[in-house]
Amino acid sequence: MPEARLASGLWVHAYLRRLALVDIPAFVTAHGDNTAGAVLVKLNTLNGRATAFVRQYDLMTGARTWQVLADGAETDVDESIAKQRSFDSDLWVIEVEDRAGRHLLDEDGLSG
Repeated sequence: MPEARLASGLWVHAYLRRLALVDIPAFVTAHGDNTAGAVLVKLNTLNGRATAFVRQYDLMTGARTWQVLADGAETDVDESIAKQRSFDSDLWVIEVEDRAGRHLLDEDGLSG
């Protein structure tokens, strides 16, 4: 039986709430499709660098995991995100701002 998936808008709302509970600022910079839009998370470490994460499906294991889409200078990461948005208008983009590099994507309920 296939794994049930949360609607994208609900997942985004829950993720933002979990971040807020540990005082990690985050905000939606692109509102995607509420039901089935993919989610991209940009981690901004506020030092000119950033990392963009996307959730990918592993055909071999069936697992959904967060993978790095882009990492480096924030301007380069922003260009990668803009490129993704140019061919996926349903894409959600969440920007997380944390000097320590926390994003919580590796925690239970968010990791896969």
